[in-house]
This record gives sequence, C-alpha cells and structure tokens, in this order.
Amino acid sequence: MRYRLTFVVGLAVGYVLGTKAGRERYEQLRKSARQVAQNPAVRNTAESAAQQGREFADKAYHVVSDKVGDRMPDSVAQRVRSLRERNTNGSSADDWGTSST
Repeated sequence: MRYRLTFVVGLAVGYVLGTKAGRERYEQLRKSARQVAQNPAVRNTAESAAQQGREFADKAYHVVSDKVGDRMPDSVAQRVRSLRERNTNGSSADDWGTSST
C-alpha cells in the first residue's frame, strides 16, 4: 500500500510540475488535495496508522533492547538507558522533533 501511495504522489507531483495547463489547473489540484487532506475519514485513518506505527515501533524497541542489551558496548547501552529515562520522564519528542500526539 505504501508503494502505491508513493507512486500516486510521485505521479501527481510529476503531472503538476510537467503540465502545460498552467496555474488554473495547479490551483484546481491543490484545492482537491486540500479537501482530501481535511476529510475527517482521511485524518482519522492517518492518525490511527501513525498511532499503530508508534505502538509497533515501541514493541520492537523493547524486544530488540531486551535481546541485545547485554551484548551492546557500554556507550550504546548508556545511550539507550538515557533515551528510556527521557521518554519515561514525560518528554514525548524524539531526536527528530516529532511527538507522539
């Protein structure tokens, strides 16, 4: 599904950039994209997918750290511990500036 979405977005961007239809067609496409993005069903689906992704990433993080934790160099283990402490102390932002909202 992700590859299809990427293809469709790429196709749309290519069309917009390569079209000779002009500004009017560009504005029409932009208005349609905005309507889709503001659709409550689309927003709910995107939010639930993001939440599900965060849950899977959290589970994978704990599984990997439990299995590999004893075999990691001390510097890596300390970094993992500091990240865990920071996340449990209420900071919801990660190193990339995203949050778990």
